[in-house]
Amino acid sequence: MAEQVRAIRTRKTILSAAAKIFEERGYQAATISEILTTAGVTKGALYFHFQSKEDLAQGVLAEQDQQLSVPPRASKMQEIVDVVMLHAHRLQTDPMVRAGVRLSMDQLAQGLDRSGPFLRWGEVGLELLQRAQAQGELLPHVVPSETADVIVGSFAGIQSMSQAICEYQDLVGRVSALMRHVLPSVVIPSVLAALDLSEHRGAAVYAEAMENLAAAREAAPAGAA
Repeated sequence: MAEQVRAIRTRKTILSAAAKIFEERGYQAATISEILTTAGVTKGALYFHFQSKEDLAQGVLAEQDQQLSVPPRASKMQEIVDVVMLHAHRLQTDPMVRAGVRLSMDQLAQGLDRSGPFLRWGEVGLELLQRAQAQGELLPHVVPSETADVIVGSFAGIQSMSQAICEYQDLVGRVSALMRHVLPSVVIPSVLAALDLSEHRGAAVYAEAMENLAAAREAAPAGAA
């Protein structure tokens, strides 16, 4: 058990170091040597967990999806808003999420498959939109797959713009504006009027999700991963 705990900690240390270097230097310029120095681990320890720089980058890309999830909502459109706003909040506050987004948007990252995050977010959006449609929350003309792509692509553009202008400082405001502009063409008026699209929504959802995560860990059997 102690060895397993140490291995998990070492992996997290390596991923955190990789995230720092990838965010600062980009995928192409980052080196295994820099990541090793930042992590303070041996080459053997790194290669035990990750076989290559690409493998490390995929680990960082996947990490942003882990652990934290939006609590289910009666309104699936509110749940979609919460997913987007939570991600915006985490971009402002979590280096691992920032590094993952930097990698997914890095067009100079030769040999790195950057499609994973876009496909995963598209799947999440599509599932929630289909459930919203089944509950009668969407306007009759809406095609969930199209709307999911529009939301994911628009968010990618908004966060890239915010990063370039002010390192994400105004991101939640920009995302709130995006939701206010896009959703009236998607959601029936009675549902739209009840949605919380405020700039503070992401921070509130983050606090709720962290409370739920802490409660789940406390309730987990002793020794559970």
